[in-house]
Amino acid sequence: MEEIDLVLDEAKELMEKAIQHTKSNLQKIRAGKASPAMLDGLMVDYYGNDTPINQVASISTPDARSIIIKPWEKNIIGEIERAIINSDLGFTPQNDGEIVRINIPPLTEERRISLTKQAKNEAEDGKISIRNARKDANDQLKQLQKEGISEDDVKRGEDKVQSLTNDFTKKIDDILEHKEKEIMTV
Repeated sequence: MEEIDLVLDEAKELMEKAIQHTKSNLQKIRAGKASPAMLDGLMVDYYGNDTPINQVASISTPDARSIIIKPWEKNIIGEIERAIINSDLGFTPQNDGEIVRINIPPLTEERRISLTKQAKNEAEDGKISIRNARKDANDQLKQLQKEGISEDDVKRGEDKVQSLTNDFTKKIDDILEHKEKEIMTV
């Protein structure tokens, strides 16, 4: 039974990682109001190295429609601007020599629908990761059965894995539903 518990713990851990990954990817999808998370993953050329923007500047949102980026060193303002322009974020940065300001335009209905589809794709990727964790756990349980663990114990383990899968899939559905409301709220 101890081996089955290890398999279940590993499956649960993988499913929790899938939830966290999905949450972080959904945070990057903009929902009408400004958030520093919108710039997560944006890399800036800092002395020849690609560096995450949050390691070369402070990022704040003074209001729901703008993001302020204050670089630690003024000489990289141009690099920050270039990184934002070259990204697929669709923002137009404004630079006053001290800070870079990004004004977030309101979302059009068409863009909201597009972002909702993107959120659904991210959620589906999370569900796929959960199902892969279930498959791996079930394969490990079948292997344990070959090694001598009773069929009934393996069946109970598979039922627990399926229960975990259902719980984590529901969590992703709930996260997606919340994100869709956030995106569609004008």
